[in-house]
Amino acid sequence: MADLKAFAEQLVNLTVKEVNELATILKDEYGIEPAAAAPVMVAGGGAAAAEAPEEKTAFDVILKSAGASKLAVVKLVKDLTGLGLKEAKELVDGAPKPLKEGVAKDEAEGLKKQLEEAGAEVEVK
Repeated sequence: MADLKAFAEQLVNLTVKEVNELATILKDEYGIEPAAAAPVMVAGGGAAAAEAPEEKTAFDVILKSAGASKLAVVKLVKDLTGLGLKEAKELVDGAPKPLKEGVAKDEAEGLKKQLEEAGAEVEVK
């Protein structure tokens, strides 16, 4: 029994590269499809894989509506995005639209705060 427990521990501690090599050996030499080895990879990297989706690094700032102060929002959008006045007005008029995409959380929250202070309704995804 001790040998099986040690073997199981070795399987759990395999790296992704080692799991791929093991899957190739099982398929080529023993006729076992790689799908049979997939649970080994999940068991070994399951903890790290479960944490990865929680660490979102890119956020989208969506302008939902201009609110009551449309002119102030258009000016702010112009300043924040570097767009011309006409393009900024079109973006605000076309809301809901993404204002900036793939920005850091701090930047997204800062943009949201500035836009909400100007009277806009904003969402960060």
